[in-house]
Amino acid sequence: MTGGFAQRHIGTDAAAQGIMLHALGFDSVEALVQAAVPASIRSRPRATTDIPPAATEAEALAELRALASQNRTARPMIGLGYYDTLTPSVIARNIFENPSWYTAYTPYQPEISQGRLEALINFQTMVTDLTGLATANASMLDESTAVVEGMLVARRASKSTSNVFAVDADALPQTRALLAHRAAAVGIELLELDLAHGATVPESVFGAFVQYPGASGNVWDPSGVIDAVHVAGGLVVVAADLLGLTLLRSPGSLGADVAVGTTQRFGVPLGFGGPHAGYMAVRQGLERQLPGRLVGVSQDAAGHPAYRLALQTREQHIRREKATSNICTSQVLLAVMASMYAVYHGPEGLQAIATEVAQKAEALAARLRSYGLSLTSDSFFDTVRVTTPGPSGRVIERARSLGYQLLWVDDATVGVSVDETTTDADLAAVAWAFGLPEDEFAGAGEQGERTVPFADAAPLAAVPPVLRRRDEFLTHPVFNTHRSETAMMRYLKQLADRDYALDRGMIPLGSCTMKLNAATEMAAVSWPEFSRVHPFAPEADVHGYLALIEQLEVWLAEVTGYDAVSLQPNAGSQGELAGLMAIRGYHRANGDLDRTVCLIPSSAHGTNAASAVLAGMRVVVVACDEAGNVDLGDLRAKISAHASELAALMITYPSTHGVYEHDVLEITQAVHDAGGQVYIDGANLNALLGYARFGDLGGDVSHLNLHKTFAIPHGGGGPGVGPVAAKAHLAAFLPSHPFSQRKDHAGGVFDGGPISAAPHGSASILPISWAYVRMMGADGLRDATAAAVLSANYIAARLREHFPVLYTGEGGLVAHECILDLRPLREATGVSVDDVAKRLIDYGFHAPTMSFPVAGTLMVEPTESEDLGEIERFIEAMIAIKAEAQAVAAGEWPAADNPLVNAPHTAEAVVAGEWTHPYSRETAVYPVHSLVRTKYWPPVRRIDQAYGDRNLVCACPPIEAFA
Repeated sequence: MTGGFAQRHIGTDAAAQGIMLHALGFDSVEALVQAAVPASIRSRPRATTDIPPAATEAEALAELRALASQNRTARPMIGLGYYDTLTPSVIARNIFENPSWYTAYTPYQPEISQGRLEALINFQTMVTDLTGLATANASMLDESTAVVEGMLVARRASKSTSNVFAVDADALPQTRALLAHRAAAVGIELLELDLAHGATVPESVFGAFVQYPGASGNVWDPSGVIDAVHVAGGLVVVAADLLGLTLLRSPGSLGADVAVGTTQRFGVPLGFGGPHAGYMAVRQGLERQLPGRLVGVSQDAAGHPAYRLALQTREQHIRREKATSNICTSQVLLAVMASMYAVYHGPEGLQAIATEVAQKAEALAARLRSYGLSLTSDSFFDTVRVTTPGPSGRVIERARSLGYQLLWVDDATVGVSVDETTTDADLAAVAWAFGLPEDEFAGAGEQGERTVPFADAAPLAAVPPVLRRRDEFLTHPVFNTHRSETAMMRYLKQLADRDYALDRGMIPLGSCTMKLNAATEMAAVSWPEFSRVHPFAPEADVHGYLALIEQLEVWLAEVTGYDAVSLQPNAGSQGELAGLMAIRGYHRANGDLDRTVCLIPSSAHGTNAASAVLAGMRVVVVACDEAGNVDLGDLRAKISAHASELAALMITYPSTHGVYEHDVLEITQAVHDAGGQVYIDGANLNALLGYARFGDLGGDVSHLNLHKTFAIPHGGGGPGVGPVAAKAHLAAFLPSHPFSQRKDHAGGVFDGGPISAAPHGSASILPISWAYVRMMGADGLRDATAAAVLSANYIAARLREHFPVLYTGEGGLVAHECILDLRPLREATGVSVDDVAKRLIDYGFHAPTMSFPVAGTLMVEPTESEDLGEIERFIEAMIAIKAEAQAVAAGEWPAADNPLVNAPHTAEAVVAGEWTHPYSRETAVYPVHSLVRTKYWPPVRRIDQAYGDRNLVCACPPIEAFA
C-alpha cells in the first residue's frame, strides 16, 4: 500500500489485510484481485500515465489555492437564474460544512433519516407556500432540467392529442436550449412565442411554458395565456423566482398547473453553476405525476408522526422502460440549505430581502433613466435591460474594469441583475459603466466613494397592482420560531442527531459506494474563489476553474480508457442520458435514423431503461443466466432480431450482481459487429479502477459517478456528478452549452446540446474529485480498488455459512460488493429482509441495499474506507441477527412479537410504560455489549409506508400532531 493520503483513506492497514487474506486463502491483496478480475480484461502496464504522482494533503491544497487564484473574484450581476447570495454562517457551518449532513445517504431507511426528511418537508412546504400549488417534490437537479420535466408532466397529463409545446420567447436561454435538445429526442415540437407581447397560443398545444419574471426581467400577467392553454386542453408550466414570489402573485393563483425553478438564491453559493436545488410543484390531482422524490408524513408503529419517501420514489426500478422520468435522486444537501434559509429568515425576513432587491433595481433604473437611457421594460423585480446609445460591449468592459460582470444581450442592450449582496456603491459603479460623467464619480475606474441610495425607492413601481402578492405564506411555526442563532443552531443539531451518516458508522450500501469524503477534499468548496463565481462569467475571469476542469477531464479519461470527458451532467442519471444522446447523435449523423433499439440486461439499474426512453430509444430486455451474467445466447438472438435497428447495448461492469463477467469482450464485440454502440454504466467503477478500463473492454461511452468512485459525498441524496466519457468518434456529440466559456475540451470539440442548466454542471464540487485523484495518485487509486474487493470478499466469506452469497465469479469470488440471499431465512423462520434491515438499526448500522437487484436480498458494499473493526462489527451483527431469527423459528419468541419484527426500538419504547414483550429491554436496545457507550437511538419506530400512501401528506404537519 502507498503511504501518505492513500494510507489514511484506505481503512485496512497491512496487518488487517493480512488477517483478511488468511481467511480467504491468499498470500497478497494483488493475488486476490488477480484471481477475481478476469485476465482477459486486465489493463496492460503503460509506460506513461496522465495521473501525476500522489501529492500530500498540503501540496494538493496549495495547488488548489493556485488554481483558485486564477479565478477573478468579480461581482456577478449577470442574472439569468443565478445570483450572489449570503449564506447565513449558522447554515454554512452546521449544514454545508458538517459531515453529519453531507455524508448521509438517500433516506431509504426512513427511521434513521428523520432529520433530513423533516428538513425536506420544510423545503416542500416552502415551495408550495410560495408557488401557491398543492404539492412539491423534494427538489430537482436545476431549473432548466426541471422545466423539461415539467414539459413531460404536461405531456402525460394533458387531454390534448397535440405534440406541440409552446415556449415563452423570454425564457432563460439555457432553458430554451435544453428544451430543444430534449424535446427532439422524444418527438415533441416546440413553438416559441412572444407571450408577454400578445402572441396567440394556438389551439393545438398540449402545454405551454412561461418564465415569470422573464429572462429580460419583465414582469407581466400570464393569466390570459394560461386560460387559453387550458381551453385547448393543455397544461401550463411556470418557472418562477421564489424570492420574487414573496412580493408577486403566485403561479398557482394565476392558474398554473406546474411551477418550477431554482432555490439557489436562498443561501446556496453560485459555485460556477452548482450544485443547486431546483424545485417542482403541481396543482392538486397531479401528485402522482411528480418526478424525483417526494417526502410524505406517515406514522410509526406507536402511532407517532414520522416522515418517509412517498409514492413513486425510485419508480425506475418498478416501471423501468415505462418510467416517466429517469431522475432517481435530488439535490438534498442544497434543498436543506435553502429550506433553512427560509427557516432562518422567516416570511418577514424573506419579504424584506425581496423588497430591498426590488428597491435596488428601481434606484438603478431611475439613475439610468436620468442619463436619458431607456429600458426594454419598466415592469421588473430585480433585472433591467438597458438600451445603450453606443456599442454595448463598451459598457460591459467599463463595468469589468471595476470588477463587475454584466450581461451582454446584443450590440445595443445590456442586462443588469441585482441581489441581496448588492450595495449602493455597486449601483453607482454600474451606473458609471453606462456613462455617468467622470467628474461625478470619484476617480475614474475607482469604486466606492459615490453611491446610488435605494432605501427610498418604491419597489415594483411599474408592476401592475393585480400582480402584487396579497396572501400569506410560510405561516407554519417552523418558519416563525428559530430567530436567534442559538435556537437555529440547536434546531439543526437536533435534526442531525436524528440521522445516521458516515460520521456515525459504516453505510454498506451495494451499488452506492459510500466511501470516505475526506476533509481536505472538501476544503476548497467553501473558498469564495470557487463558490462565488457565476456559471456564465467570461472566460478571462475563470481560468482557474477551466484549468481544474481540463485536468480532471484528462485524469478521468486516462483511468477509464476513453478519449473525451464532459463534466456537465449533474447526476448519474443525466450522465446516462448524455451518453445515450451522444449515441443517438452519432447514428443520426451517419444517416442511421432507424437505429433506435437499446438492449438492456434484466439486471440493469432501473434508470438505464428510463434514460433510453428519454433518448428516443426503444428498450429490448436481454435475459441474465443463473450466475447473474448476460445470457449470451439471448443477447445474440436479440442482436440478430434487431441488427438493422440496433442503436446500443447498456451494460454495467462489474455486473449489477457484483461479479466480473468473463464474456464482456465477446458481448461488446457482438454489438459492434452489428453496428451498435456499447454503453457501460460506471456505477461499479470502484471495482475496476487501476485494474481495467471501460474503453479497453469495448465501451464506446460511459457515465461515471463522482459521488461514488471519486469521493464526492452523497449529501443525503444529492448532490451528485455523473460525467460522461466517450471514445473519439462520439466526442462531437457530448454535451455543449450556449454559454460555454470554451467549446474545445481536452478530448475534442463538444457540440451535442446541453444536458444541464450550467456549462459545467455542479462545478463547485469538482475540486473534491480533483483532490481525491491528486492525493491518491495512480497507485493509490489501484490500492483503493484492491482494498474494496478484499473487504467485500472477506464479508462474503465470513457470512457465507449464515447467508448464501447469491452470485460469485470464478473461485467463488465477488467484486466490490456481495449479495446476501435472505430468502432461505424467510422460508425457515418467517423473518423478512425488512426485519433484518430494521434490526440492524438496533445494532447501530445503516442496512445494506435492500431487494436490489434481487427481491429478498441485501447487497453489501463496504468500500475501501472501512477498517477491520467496523467490518467485524457488521459481521457480528449479521450473525447475531441470524441467531435471533432462528430463535423465532424455534419458538423461543412468538412470530408476531420478537426483537426483529418490532425493530427498530426507540428509547421511549423501552422506558415508557410496562414492558410486555417476551424478550428483555437489554436484548431490544443493547444486543451487543459495545453499544452501551456508543448507542445510536432511532427517533421513531418502524414506519407504516402503506398508511402514508393512503393518507398522503407532503407538507409540514401541525405542531399538534407531535403532542
